[in-house]
Amino acid sequence: MAEEQARWYVVHTYSGYENKVKANIEKLVENRNMQDQILEVAVPVQDAVETKNGVKKTVQRKVFPGYVLLNMFMNDETWYVVRNTRGVTSFVGPGSKPVPLTDEEVRMMGIIADTEFIDLSVGDYVKIAAGPFETSIGIIKEVNQNKRSVIVSLSIFGRETPVELDFTQVHRLN
Repeated sequence: MAEEQARWYVVHTYSGYENKVKANIEKLVENRNMQDQILEVAVPVQDAVETKNGVKKTVQRKVFPGYVLLNMFMNDETWYVVRNTRGVTSFVGPGSKPVPLTDEEVRMMGIIADTEFIDLSVGDYVKIAAGPFETSIGIIKEVNQNKRSVIVSLSIFGRETPVELDFTQVHRLN
């Protein structure tokens, strides 16, 4: 049942339990020494601006409420550990058979495989592809491969402003 490469799977959780499930699975992976089988547990979030009492505030919202994404090798042991984690209701797939996300779904969701290296450098001009600064053009001031993010300097209201963006939110201009 084990595959030659890790794939992304999705589990359904009780509403509001996404971060608890992520923490529980990460703890189980560590305790059972399964870091080579369950590689990454993700609860994708995006920044959103909320106005409360006339004050604008940036908050992080879950992109897929009620779901946790896992980059893992599917086998009986990993299935059992994840499926029996408190807060997990089921794997996404027909019946009890987990179905991995396709490469296209992974790309569309903005998930980047750990092995993928993004070719962005300090000084590159980029166009923002998503988020509140969509279509803006800026220059990369910092690249963080581990966080999969870049700090882009944008001109906002005539001032140079550093903005942290995910790799998936920028496209390098040639």
